[in-house]
Amino acid sequence: MKHFNKLVRDRIPEIIRADGKNPVTHIITEDQEYLEKLYEKDIEESEELRQNPSLEELVDKLEVLLAIGKVLGFSPEDIEQARLKKADERGAFNKRIFLERTD
Repeated sequence: MKHFNKLVRDRIPEIIRADGKNPVTHIITEDQEYLEKLYEKDIEESEELRQNPSLEELVDKLEVLLAIGKVLGFSPEDIEQARLKKADERGAFNKRIFLERTD
């Protein structure tokens, strides 16, 4: 028996069953609890991306962020539009500027 106690993608129980195991799960019905588990998942995915900088890990992180956005009432289009606006107003991270201090 292996314990996970974490939010997983929708098809994970099906994949576990196909592997001959029995997943024990429950559905999170409260938005606040779901949001907290998404925040935990975001930290997990950030660490996985740091350890394995790959497209697959980047996609996992993005999926969590989009789910957080959905709970907060934002569509992927809303997020992209706001991202572009902020990048236009304040820039992105393309120039790799590291602010040490202000004097």
